[in-house]
Amino acid sequence: MKTALTIAGSDCSGGAGIQADLKTMTVHGVYGMSVITALTAQNTTGISAIYKVTEEFLKQQMDSIFTDIVPDAVKIGMVVSASFAEIIAERLCYYQANNIVFDPVLSSTSKTMLFEQDGIETLEKRLFPIARLITPNLLEAERFVNRKLNTKKKIEEAAIEMGKRFGCSVLLKGGHSTNNIKQANDFLYEFDTDRKIWINGVRYLASNTHGTGCTLSSAIVSNLAKGIGLEESVRLAKAYLNGAFQNEIYLGKGNGPLNHIYMEVEK
Repeated sequence: MKTALTIAGSDCSGGAGIQADLKTMTVHGVYGMSVITALTAQNTTGISAIYKVTEEFLKQQMDSIFTDIVPDAVKIGMVVSASFAEIIAERLCYYQANNIVFDPVLSSTSKTMLFEQDGIETLEKRLFPIARLITPNLLEAERFVNRKLNTKKKIEEAAIEMGKRFGCSVLLKGGHSTNNIKQANDFLYEFDTDRKIWINGVRYLASNTHGTGCTLSSAIVSNLAKGIGLEESVRLAKAYLNGAFQNEIYLGKGNGPLNHIYMEVEK
């Protein structure tokens, strides 16, 4: 059985973070493991408290995993601080971890800050370069390139710029885009092949969106752990997330897509 590791924060409500990651990995048929960076008191309405683990305990968790059950792929989510980023990067490099996907979570949907803002440079220097793929949303990407990304061309340029600067592939998620109310289109820049791919998808009027970014990145990691290629891993992960939205609608808890369901590639 293939194995996957998530390094992230705990969500006591089960919708995001470690809990969402492990659920997703289980559904994808891989053996999920976790390294917890912080405990959070949160639910779908927001975060009321964050309790960080110690630096030594973070390191001990990682050593426990890699000296016994070596993961085939690794997802990094809530890092919390620059010092944690340093430890995570050092340990992953020491153990020569493969298929690292970094979802650079800076704040929650409810606007709670989840990472020390003065540590952004550490993320860029230490974690981005060791990742196979990073998965920022538009708001996070704007922070990394220091400009607004409000057109299709600007999104493409930002993803390519980040990929070449950090030496990794970039999935720039379009869920926060206001350019098209009917679609949520993602742009994938494959660093190794220099391919530029638009993966189009429907924008759903779903009510349960808590943890969607966590779910998407852990689905990608699960696919990579099974030896699936990067583009196909992203496509399958997006289809999985769309399926979750469709199921909510089927159960009568959402308002459905704003147009027909489709996914296609534009090169």
